[in-house]
Amino acid sequence: MSYNNIEFEKKQGVGIIKLNRPDVLNSFNYAMAKETQEALQTCENDDSIRAIVFSANGRAFCAGQDLAEAIAEGAPTIGEIVDHTYNPIITKLRSIEKPIIGAVNGVAAGAGANIAFACDITFAGESASFIQSFSNIGLIPDSGGTFFLPRLIGMQRATAQMFLANKVKAEEAKQLGMIYEVVSDELLQEMAFNFAADLATRPTKGFGLTKRALNQAMFNSLEDQLVVERNLQEEAGATADHKEGVNAFLQKRKPNYSGK
Repeated sequence: MSYNNIEFEKKQGVGIIKLNRPDVLNSFNYAMAKETQEALQTCENDDSIRAIVFSANGRAFCAGQDLAEAIAEGAPTIGEIVDHTYNPIITKLRSIEKPIIGAVNGVAAGAGANIAFACDITFAGESASFIQSFSNIGLIPDSGGTFFLPRLIGMQRATAQMFLANKVKAEEAKQLGMIYEVVSDELLQEMAFNFAADLATRPTKGFGLTKRALNQAMFNSLEDQLVVERNLQEEAGATADHKEGVNAFLQKRKPNYSGK
């Protein structure tokens, strides 16, 4: 399909999604949300896509909700916006059993920050910043913010960020554990793509099962998680990637994984 509010391409086994409303700092309206969800669905369904990069064009990653849409005459309610836009995107980011690499260029505010935290591994340009901006307009964090951020940095720090809406620059975000790595702005897209392209050559079926285990670990007791690990390990052991990895090890050659 054609896209008007995002850019989407497939290259070297990587699906690349870029938010593309730079004039409004890539803030979400209904149309961009729908296109983003459709692109994520394509990435999930296409077996030739084995890793995903989620990024944006312009000087910002995402400023959250387009408030002009939210206050327009006949606008949907805030609950309807969350139902239509943010909950489906966060659910997709966590449920697609393929590596999803975030690449944050510039500010990531409100839902934009929490989308970045929902990615599996997130890079940020050195000029990037993260803001839990909801309290500035009397709202609470959504898009999984109250779920992910305390798990990344602890309850006290997460609460302070959510109450104060303070700007956290990229290097501090890395030190706190909010993101994986900081790179120069000029190299951000290249680094994120190369990282994803490398992952796409690895045993991505096992990555997907690992992601499933990590998702369940957020809720389970140790005893329950040991059962999850046992069952997923058995599933991983039956994959073509596992067989290829073992054979390559025994034959002293580089493995050629298929993601199956």
